[in-house]
Amino acid sequence: MSAFIPVEALSSLSQQAQALVAAANAQSLQGAAPVMAGDSAAPVAGAFGQLVSDGLSRINGQLIGSQVDLQKLATGDAQNLHQIMINLEESRVSFQLMMQVRNRLLEAYQDIMKMPI
Repeated sequence: MSAFIPVEALSSLSQQAQALVAAANAQSLQGAAPVMAGDSAAPVAGAFGQLVSDGLSRINGQLIGSQVDLQKLATGDAQNLHQIMINLEESRVSFQLMMQVRNRLLEAYQDIMKMPI
């Protein structure tokens, strides 16, 4: 079974990815000095945690919006079927991207834990 991803969904995801990169760059530029080995890494960890939290809340909002759109479609209140399908596909692709990022992070963590000291 082949999956069809509309161009609008891909461009929207590209814009979201660019926004995430811009936010990460802005946060790194706000820090006055780079974190050295002896310095505390709490500000960096907090920024990364905030970035992940924001991404998860954005994806959760998309999934909730898709659920509302599906309910409207089921009750016959849908005005634009094409936009509903595009929103559904965007939320599906966003969720799959989130799961792939999670899997990669877990793999990296496991690789680090397997390293000999």
